[in-house]
Amino acid sequence: MDQISNSLLHKSIPQNLSTSFKIMLLILLSLLASLFLIKNQEANFLALFGILIFVISKTYLLSSSPSIYLVDYSCLKPPNFWRVPFSSFLEHSRIVHSLDQESVDFMSKVLASSGQSQNTCIPPPLHYIPPRSSNDDAINEAQMVLLPVFEDLLSKTQLSPLDIDIIIVNCSGFCPNPSLSSIIVNRYSMREDIKSFNISGMGCSASALAVDMAHNLLKVHKNSNAVILSTEILSNGWYAGKERSMMILNCLFRSGSAAVLISNKKSAKKISKYRLLYTLRTLGSFDDVAYNSAIREEDSKGNIGFTLKKDVLHVAGELIRSNFQVLGSAILPLEEKIRYGFSVIRKKLLDKSTELYVPNFRKVIQHYCLPTSGKAVITEIGRKMKLKEEEVEAALMTLHRFGNQSSSSLWYELAYMEGKERVKEGERVLQLGMGSGPKCISLVWECNRPIVGESDKGPWADSINSYPVYSCFT
Repeated sequence: MDQISNSLLHKSIPQNLSTSFKIMLLILLSLLASLFLIKNQEANFLALFGILIFVISKTYLLSSSPSIYLVDYSCLKPPNFWRVPFSSFLEHSRIVHSLDQESVDFMSKVLASSGQSQNTCIPPPLHYIPPRSSNDDAINEAQMVLLPVFEDLLSKTQLSPLDIDIIIVNCSGFCPNPSLSSIIVNRYSMREDIKSFNISGMGCSASALAVDMAHNLLKVHKNSNAVILSTEILSNGWYAGKERSMMILNCLFRSGSAAVLISNKKSAKKISKYRLLYTLRTLGSFDDVAYNSAIREEDSKGNIGFTLKKDVLHVAGELIRSNFQVLGSAILPLEEKIRYGFSVIRKKLLDKSTELYVPNFRKVIQHYCLPTSGKAVITEIGRKMKLKEEEVEAALMTLHRFGNQSSSSLWYELAYMEGKERVKEGERVLQLGMGSGPKCISLVWECNRPIVGESDKGPWADSINSYPVYSCFT
């Protein structure tokens, strides 16, 4: 701990000196200019100069937004009795839905090509025959997945529920009344002035979107702690029909949740894992094809399910491209911006058949947390971004071990990289959240301190040494 403190101290000294030097330089220039104007008895100019200095000081020294820090986070490791091997899942589905052999074979192919292992989990209500999907079952599931991670986060950070100023709960498909955030506030008797928010309908992008929301809230509410709880409730989202485009998500979605503490307190700088550098949110909802590529709707029998269209991969690729155009202009070095700009000009004016240059984000970002919507999605995103195997490893291994856990998957990927001790101080991590709508949210974090000793903690504690599984890359 002393070594970490010393490292942080040495790192902060140059930054503090730099800030102090700028302030002293401004004061010195102001004094010299004031003396010159007084000597020449230019009273009007002296008044104007004083106003100018005040505006500059107010704008650049006093009104700067506080840094936003990721202090710590926790991920749920579902109990072993929640595990659902492929054979059990297929037999259960055949009995519950009276499926013919052709439908069972289809689901078997989806599971085999999904990239997930035999160790993924679904909540207890879905182990029953028939599955239990009442409102009470969904609320009980919410408590089973949210309360443990919230309490673990409080234990890690040594916070009381009364220390939390903002709470954001995201769950796309289950929106009870009272809300999930109200359930948490009531359960832990939190403060009456807490700012509580509930996000629904945002799909797998919701956790990243919640970080962006917390970022904006913390710009306004100084000296505050914000907690984000992310999950997806499966017991009320099980598709009970036989249409194949809707049966796919039954095969992919699995249990998971995460709790994240974000703070703008000055004390957080010393203990936090990461500092938030940049957030960006882009939408594709204006386009009808993109809007309908993944949508929750009724089938011909009136069963509610989630339809995935064949063009969903193309839509995802285009959405990422538009997001990264803006992201690249903000964080890429000048050389990469120029090369991309020339490729755009060449394509528009000289040869429309040429491919646009894909900027090398590895020059500014060392680690990637990608959407775990499926193996095909991960590999397609990796191909579009020209990422190496080791850079898509966290996403593929998270999918293999835990399945698609919707919005909380990004934190399991980060936990995987920390468990492997790959994230070094000063390196940057990109979290990419994508959801139906469609929408894409990019978060860029900078590692704030050495992160060691995580291999025996969290959801990967009993399996980190078994990964990577190299068959996932093929």
